[in-house]
Amino acid sequence: MTRIALIHALAHSVAPINEAMARDWPEAIRMNLLDDSLSADLARNGRGLDEAMHERFQRLAQYAVDSGAQGILFTCSAFGPCIEAVARRHAGMPVLKPNEAMIEEASAGTGKLGLIASFRPTLESMPTEFPPDVALELALAEGALEALIAGDADRHDLQVAAHARALSERGCTRIALAQFSLARARAACEAASGLPVLTTVDSAVRALRRRLV
Repeated sequence: MTRIALIHALAHSVAPINEAMARDWPEAIRMNLLDDSLSADLARNGRGLDEAMHERFQRLAQYAVDSGAQGILFTCSAFGPCIEAVARRHAGMPVLKPNEAMIEEASAGTGKLGLIASFRPTLESMPTEFPPDVALELALAEGALEALIAGDADRHDLQVAAHARALSERGCTRIALAQFSLARARAACEAASGLPVLTTVDSAVRALRRRLV
């Protein structure tokens, strides 16, 4: 059976991807690796994705490979260059950034794409990964991640949905939720905006399954 390593930098990314995997690819064997200090360290150290951070990602990936993983999915979207370096080192297997499958799907649409994040480094790094001809409208849902961490999931969803509504009013034709932790707000965003909403979670499962089945 196919064994997939899911590597997390936020605790709230664990449930959405496991739920999607169980629903859409139940026969895959999942292993979850969580280091929730990665995001905290990135946010406070002021050094960005330095050599030490790259080395931490290489060690996590090597542990997954040594444990028999046939594919790796990273679930935090603020670490793109680190994940790309892992993919180069393990070129014989699928190593996916959390957002690359969603970016591919979203880029196939037309009109302005509304991109919502609740973690500022994600909103700073992710837009550069889109093709240059994709028009983006960015929205930072400040306070939403903190609400989720505090256990107030309803407030999180309401805050994210409010930004989806605003992006619709700014002329966007579709919405993309930039983080795995945001996937739980998809239905609220669809209801608030009246637009189709893409999540990194669902797109990533579809892409992994295509490459490995």
